[in-house]
Parts: sequence; structure tokens; C-alpha cells
Amino acid sequence: MAHILVIDDEREICRLIEKTLGRDGHTVTAKNSAVGLDAADLKQYDLLILDVMMPGIDGFSFCYQIRGAVDCPILFLTAKAMEQDIVEGFAMGADDYIKKPFGIAELRARVEAHLRREVREHHQTLAIPPFYFDLSARVVQIRISDTTYEEILLTRSEYQICEYLARNRGQVFSLERILEAALGYDSESDVSAIRMHIRNIRGKFARYSAYAACPISTVWGVGYKWQ
Repeated sequence: MAHILVIDDEREICRLIEKTLGRDGHTVTAKNSAVGLDAADLKQYDLLILDVMMPGIDGFSFCYQIRGAVDCPILFLTAKAMEQDIVEGFAMGADDYIKKPFGIAELRARVEAHLRREVREHHQTLAIPPFYFDLSARVVQIRISDTTYEEILLTRSEYQICEYLARNRGQVFSLERILEAALGYDSESDVSAIRMHIRNIRGKFARYSAYAACPISTVWGVGYKWQ
């Protein structure tokens, strides 16, 4: 199921969409403004639903700002129904345009259709702010300002351990399980290598302690987890 972001300044509409799409098994996050959001905040979502007429920054402007970095479907939800408005919405990078007032069945059908047809080549990411994984490039970055990200230089094995723990955030894994899952059953390493890798990872994350604590914690007698 998909993770969907709805941005609409009408709280009742947000609640309605949350309830409706939630029944279809989707995880829905609702916000009443796009102010303060940037592309990095949005990479965790599979589909965006944006109202056009919002205070602070309107849906058209926000879509134009983020479209170059966000490759999921974007649906506009608005009372503006003139042809020129629709043309402008598509020009800003929208995938579809749902007019208010809308029917629940129409909303569900359009969302499902776009999720099925989504064939863009995604920049696969995993976001656990302030850490961001580029799963294709196998890179971890940390956000050090509103617009600046810095790569944390990890070895192949260090990256694999971090990705495995981050994908299963909050779960505790033994050294043996981490060895098997992150490095493979045929790895020539043993659990002492996992301890060494995690020590090295912590040393590299420590360089960014001004921005975030190391997310890998020890659960004594059990193993490690990504907090």
C-alpha cells in the first residue's frame, strides 16, 4: 500500500481523505500548509494530493518548486475548474486534476489508477530525517541545513549494515542476524566484524554530532537497532 501526502487548508477535507484512503489500506499524512516543506521532506511519499488555493504558498507554485526532485504522481484538488487553470496545473507538473466538490468514488479511482500506472524511474530513497538513503546509489546523506546535505562516507559493508537497520527501524537484531542479512550467508566475516563495522560507523556519524546523534544504539545482551 502507498504512503500518500495530502496538503489542503480545509481540515474537513483532509480528514475525509485520510478516512477514505485509509480504508483502502494506504497510509495518509495530512498537512494544512505547504510552507516549510521541501523536496527532501517529500521523497518518502508515493503520491501527493495538493490543494491549489492555499495561504502562504499555493499548490501551483509549490508543485513547480518541487517537481524537479519529486518523481511521484501529483494530483491537484481544487475548485478552480476553468480550462486555463487546468492547463496551468499540468504545466506546473501535475499528473491529474480533481475538481471540488468531488465524489469519494472518483477520488479513490483516480488515486488507484495513478498508483497502478506509475512507471517513472524512481530515485529510490529512504528518509529518516535528518538521514536520507539513496538506495540506488547506496549512499547515506545527512541534512546539515535547510538546503544542504552531506554524504557520510561509508564502506560497502558499513552501508549495508546501516541500510538493513534503517529499513527495520526500531527492531533489535543480534550480531548473527545482522551478519546474515547485511553481509550475506556466504560472507567470510564473523560477528566480531559486525562489532568493528558498527564501531567505525559510529565514528563516522560522530563527526556530525552537531546535527544528530548516532542512530545506531546498543541493546545490551541482544544486539543493535536503528532508533
